[in-house]
Amino acid sequence: MPDVANTPIKICSRASLLIGGDAIQSFSDGTAEASVSSAMYEDMARAALTNSRWRFATDQAVLVRLSDAPTGRWEAAYQLPFELIMLSAITVNDYPIKYDLYGNKAFCNAVETDTVVADYVFRADESTWPPYFTTAVEYMMAGVLAVSVARDSSLASLMEQKADYQMRQARRLHSQQQTTRKLNTSRFIAERRS
Repeated sequence: MPDVANTPIKICSRASLLIGGDAIQSFSDGTAEASVSSAMYEDMARAALTNSRWRFATDQAVLVRLSDAPTGRWEAAYQLPFELIMLSAITVNDYPIKYDLYGNKAFCNAVETDTVVADYVFRADESTWPPYFTTAVEYMMAGVLAVSVARDSSLASLMEQKADYQMRQARRLHSQQQTTRKLNTSRFIAERRS
């Protein structure tokens, strides 16, 4: 039975095998595949995680209001979660509000009594990635390895096409994992009756 547990090493090793390279035992095993994977993997993983609002890598947190108010334009500053890699929304009472990001803080016009909630993408561990997402990342890494290790532009192009296809498939499959939203037709019906 193959070992399907995901780790950065296993994902990069499978990516290397996709281009006809050698398996990777560690990021420091001295091979070209390991050196390129060590240099590029984390950036590729974070890029893939921020490619869409993946539910397995999305969380919410109540933000902590900072005592120092912003210098101008905004009334309040809030500390963003440490593990955040991309902010998706800030809400008060489930309604999205306007905000700007400044470093690791969100500035907005909330009052002290508001409960400010952030929806954000975090760096999910590979062990929690669904198979369709893992496959897309493997093809992304295979494209990187095809350029850097195999030095084969046609192979790199093929791997990039496969990565794009797998990422589209991943988004499609992932979108099926939430309650279908009901289309609000009342506006259309009212317009039609008038």
